[in-house]
Amino acid sequence: MRPAEFCVHKPGLILKGVIFMAVRIVIGAQWGDEAKAKVVDYLAKEADIVVRFGGGANAGHTVVVNGEKFVFHLVPAGIVHPDKVCVIGNGTVIDPAALLSEMEELKSRGISFEGRLFISQNAHLVMPYHKLLDRVEEAVRSEDAEGGGRIGTTGRGIGPCYRDKINRTTGIRIVDLLDREILREKLLQNIREKNQLLTKLYDHDKMDEEKIIEEYLAFDKQIDPFVKDASVYLNDAIDAGKSVLFEGAQGTLLDVDHGTYPYVTSSNTTAGGACTGTGVGPTKIDEVIGVAKAYTTRVGYGPFPTELTDDLGERIRKIAQEFGATTGRSRRCGWFDALVVRFSARVNGLSSLAVTRLDVLDTLDHLQICTAYRYQGKVLQHFPSDVRILEQCEPIYETLEGWKAPTTRIRRLQDLPDNARRYLDRISALAKTPISLISVGPDREETILVDG
Repeated sequence: MRPAEFCVHKPGLILKGVIFMAVRIVIGAQWGDEAKAKVVDYLAKEADIVVRFGGGANAGHTVVVNGEKFVFHLVPAGIVHPDKVCVIGNGTVIDPAALLSEMEELKSRGISFEGRLFISQNAHLVMPYHKLLDRVEEAVRSEDAEGGGRIGTTGRGIGPCYRDKINRTTGIRIVDLLDREILREKLLQNIREKNQLLTKLYDHDKMDEEKIIEEYLAFDKQIDPFVKDASVYLNDAIDAGKSVLFEGAQGTLLDVDHGTYPYVTSSNTTAGGACTGTGVGPTKIDEVIGVAKAYTTRVGYGPFPTELTDDLGERIRKIAQEFGATTGRSRRCGWFDALVVRFSARVNGLSSLAVTRLDVLDTLDHLQICTAYRYQGKVLQHFPSDVRILEQCEPIYETLEGWKAPTTRIRRLQDLPDNARRYLDRISALAKTPISLISVGPDREETILVDG
C-alpha cells in the first residue's frame, strides 16, 4: 500500500523498512503561467520519470539552469536532467512539426532524447487544418461580436484538435501513423470536410490535400522510435518503485470543466487530468502540488477580479517580465486572489502549495490579498462558477506591509523578512493549504524548501 501523505521534498517514505517512492502531480493553481516548469524542474531531481499529461504546443514552460534559459512547449521540462525519462501522455495533443522543431532546438543545445523520451500511442495529432481553423474561427468571432466574442486562443489548433477527438470519427492519433493506408484515407476525408467549411462558411482558400498527406506520412518515420504504450510503461514503473512526476499545463481556472468557461482551454488541466491523460489510476497518486504566484496573472480574455489596470499593474508586469513564452502576449497582473487558490485546493485536492515569484514583490510598500468578493451587496466567500457573476464581483482586500528587502539569495524560510513570512502565512491560511516550496527567482537554485 502506498502512503497518502509525506513531505514534498523527500524522495520517499520509509515504512517498516520499505522505501515507497513518490508519485506527484504538479498543476497550476491559478490561470496558468505560475512557473510550474520551475517547480517541475526542481522536483525532477528526485524523480525517475517526468510526464506531461495535457494541453499542447499552446503551453510555454520556462526553465532556467545556471542562468541558461530553456522554453518547452510539448517536451516535459524534466528533459534538462540528463538521467530522467520523459513521457508525453495521451491527454496531450501533439503537433508533430512543433515537436520535431522543439527537439531539434534542444538537441542543438546538447540534450539527448535516445531512450529518454516516449510518446503515448493514443495521443491525438494537431493537423494543419486545426491550426488554420483556429485562426479563422477566432477572427470571425472577433468580427461578429466586435471583439467581445473572442476567447483569446493562441491559434495553435488545440481547440479544433480536441473537438475532433471528442467527435470520434475525425480524430487522428499517433497509432494511426502506423498504417499508411488508413492514415491516408482518414486524412483525405478530414481535409475534404475542412475544405468545405473553409470555402463555404468562411470564404477561405482550400488546403492542399496531397501536401498535407505526404507531410504526415513522412512524420511517421521520425516519430516511430518514440511511440510507446504509456499506460503500461508508467504503471509498470510505479509498481517497480519508480518515482514519477506529472507535469500539468495551463492552470486550474482554465480547465474546460472547472475554469472560467468559456474563457478556458480545451482540456482538463486539473489533477484528475493526470490520470485520464496518462492511464494511471488515482489510487497511485501520493501528492498533488499546486503552483501559485505570490500575485495573480491572466492572459487573454475573461474576468479577472483583482486585475490592476493602473501604474502598479504595469510596474509588476515590468519587474516580472510578464510576457507569454508561447505568444509573447503581455499578461494582465493583479493582487493575490485567495478565492481562486482556495477553489483550486478544493477541486484538485491539493496536498501543498508551491508559491513562486515572491521576489517580484520585494520593492512594494504595501500588498493586498483578496479575501472575498462583493456581489450585488452580498459577500461571497467562494469562487463563483458563473462568469457573468464573476464579471460583476468586486474584490474585498486585506492590506499587509511589504518587506522592502531582496529575497533572491535567501534559501531558508527563517531567513526571509518577517513581513514576507507573514504574507506567506496569510496566503496559506486563506487557501487552507500548507506551503511546501517558495521560489525567489527564476533559476533552479533560487528556491526555498519548507520543512513539513
